[in-house]
Amino acid sequence: MPIVTAPRVAHAALLGLGVYRPRRVVPNSEIVDRIDSTDEWIRTRSGITARGWAEPDETIVSMSVAAARAALTAADLVAEQIDAVVLATSSQMVLGPSAGAVVATELGMNDTAAYDISAGCAGFCYALGNAASLVRDGQARHVLVIGVERLSDLLDPTDRTCAFIFADGAGAVVVGPSDVEGIGPVAWGSDGSQTAAIKQDKDFTQYFAEVEAAEIGGGHAERPYIRMNGQAVFRWAVTFLEKACRDALEKAGIAAEDLDAFVPHQANSRITDALIRTLGLPDTVAVARDIAVSGNTSAASIPLAMEQLLRSGEARRGDTALLLGFGAGLAYAGQVVQLPPIA
Repeated sequence: MPIVTAPRVAHAALLGLGVYRPRRVVPNSEIVDRIDSTDEWIRTRSGITARGWAEPDETIVSMSVAAARAALTAADLVAEQIDAVVLATSSQMVLGPSAGAVVATELGMNDTAAYDISAGCAGFCYALGNAASLVRDGQARHVLVIGVERLSDLLDPTDRTCAFIFADGAGAVVVGPSDVEGIGPVAWGSDGSQTAAIKQDKDFTQYFAEVEAAEIGGGHAERPYIRMNGQAVFRWAVTFLEKACRDALEKAGIAAEDLDAFVPHQANSRITDALIRTLGLPDTVAVARDIAVSGNTSAASIPLAMEQLLRSGEARRGDTALLLGFGAGLAYAGQVVQLPPIA
């Protein structure tokens, strides 16, 4: 007997968007002394004026749950209607269980497929590509996609290259069937030769060995931190990401001048400016600049930036937007979407 396949769905779309921003807002003035810097230097180098750092009760799970509930409200759905949860993060501090599975249970879901994706700052777009395929292939009718980070847990507060950049937060979308296409094909890739550009500075095998040696000899073991070579990332971004953007546009059959909005990963305002110039985006395209107040939230940055554009009125539900995530790996992923409603 032939194996039966699930009924396919022609089109998928973003049905609702929700976010969670940490309560604590940290201005540049609060961190400049520890990194021997100035507010002007941070603004000039990154575009960041403040960032959100999570309090102890604002966990990967709790922030994800809050963002997911808002996304469900915006989509006019309830948790029982979700068939799968795909959660992107690089800052879950345990190897198991998956954060996605815990979030699903916290939302009241029962026996729901759930898994995590680790693709750095490209994680949300990777997860969105997964979710759209699940819906189109008939494997799930509605998929909850979450991008969430607590990068403040991984920061060396004295590291001048990282301490002012990374931040915390969560964003979620519901992906489901649609009468018209709302999510273009994903353009994605990676370059493992660039792993040194953004990475954890030691693996846990090395760290545990250092802890053991410190316990025996009375020394000190330095915990792992995230490190970044900003110049290497910048060079890669401004020379390679034009192709990624154009691939995503071509796959979706959209020209740059047809866009209503551009939502790049909020890595650095100078990278955003370079991409705008390289792509020749007209002034009519609304550009997300959430980095100014949210910092770089890695897998959470694109949904947070989408919400900021929609909340401010710079973009509207149904607008055509190019999303582009990029970072540690180095990896990238992007797709053209129709912007969803927000709660």
